Amino acid sequence: MQLLVIFSAICFQIFLTYKKVSPFLSLLIVAILSGLLLGMEPMQVIKSLEKGVGNTLGGLALIICLGAILGKILEAGGAVEKIATTLINSFGQHNIQWAILLTGFLIGIPLYYNAGFVILVPLVFSVAQKAKLSLLYVAIPMAASLSTTHCFLPPHPSPVFLVNAFKADMGKTLIYGFIITIPIVIIAGPLLGRLLKGIEVTINSLFLSGDRAQRKLPAAFPSFIIGLLPVILITLAVIANQFLPDQLPKKILVFMGDPTIALLLSVLLAIWQFGLRGGNTMQTTMQWLSEAISGIALIVLIITAGGVFKQVLQDSGTDQYIASFSSKWLMPPLIFGWAVTAFLRVVIGSATVAGITAAGVVTPLVASGVVSPELMVLAVGAGSVFGSHINDSGFWMFKEFFGLSLKQTFLSWTVMETGISILGLIGVLILNLFI
Repeated sequence: MQLLVIFSAICFQIFLTYKKVSPFLSLLIVAILSGLLLGMEPMQVIKSLEKGVGNTLGGLALIICLGAILGKILEAGGAVEKIATTLINSFGQHNIQWAILLTGFLIGIPLYYNAGFVILVPLVFSVAQKAKLSLLYVAIPMAASLSTTHCFLPPHPSPVFLVNAFKADMGKTLIYGFIITIPIVIIAGPLLGRLLKGIEVTINSLFLSGDRAQRKLPAAFPSFIIGLLPVILITLAVIANQFLPDQLPKKILVFMGDPTIALLLSVLLAIWQFGLRGGNTMQTTMQWLSEAISGIALIVLIITAGGVFKQVLQDSGTDQYIASFSSKWLMPPLIFGWAVTAFLRVVIGSATVAGITAAGVVTPLVASGVVSPELMVLAVGAGSVFGSHINDSGFWMFKEFFGLSLKQTFLSWTVMETGISILGLIGVLILNLFI
């Protein structure tokens, strides 16, 4: 009966998604109905809702919002453009794919996928035209790096939610994520781009019709350092925890390496460097902050609703049943987590919603202690990008911006996303052998 309720809940979530109901509302509806059908009293369901909201927001609201603010300030202050132009000029035409790959990777860490994609599209067109290269040869490394950072690395919303849901260590997740993303972006980026070089795509003149307004860009050094500062601080905290004695330097590094503190320090430095020192008023800089918060608000609500669904499954006792069900199948937990998420991704379309929904199903496997929570974060993240097709907004963004046919989009975007997903699972399973 419990399995039937869970399956029906997922099917209802898919149906509501198909009907274009906001994931925030649909996840809340599914959570409430699931709790009632699983035998919970109405007041128990309400308490689970409140508990789920508190547990979810308490662990990730500040991280997601500060991450959005940092990305917005870097973009509005010109740091993103400076990073891109510096890398392109440094690598030269012969290594243009690697320059685009690294640009997408560095920009993809602080910026969310859609924002990074829109910002880098004109650069891709410009580079392809000037270097007389195939458009997909240049575009695929950019898209692969942005997509990989989106599904594997904090402070992106889905990884942050999963870290919180599985009670994983943020620093370890970030380090493990870097270990598997580097080979993935090389294979799914430059190598796949070379295979797709023969696909002829007309370079759309829309992005090349005029020069972008010239503005004074910040220096390269602070642009790179502040953009990567959260990653640097979090990594230093992990190293300090492992190797330094329990004295003042360790305490300082661990404090500064807390994800919330690391992002807050980075935001304050970005406000000073790219806002006030860059010649902008405090009012303008705070307007960037407001725009960042408004842009991320719906994502935070969707994630919160996903946390409610997870809490209902736990409070109803369904989590123990799921754990026993997985063991009866004799399926390794990491593969089970990836497979559930991949299925949801194919039928729902949204990588974030697929990961959030799957978390409620696989959390008990992590709670039972049979698998590393950090690796489960990455396994679910890998599953969340599997088989992107016509129900995914990213599919249409890639198709329309680059003027591709449906066939060309399937051969490029869908193949790339599926490759990232499968390679991610392989990387997680290899890491599991050594951790």
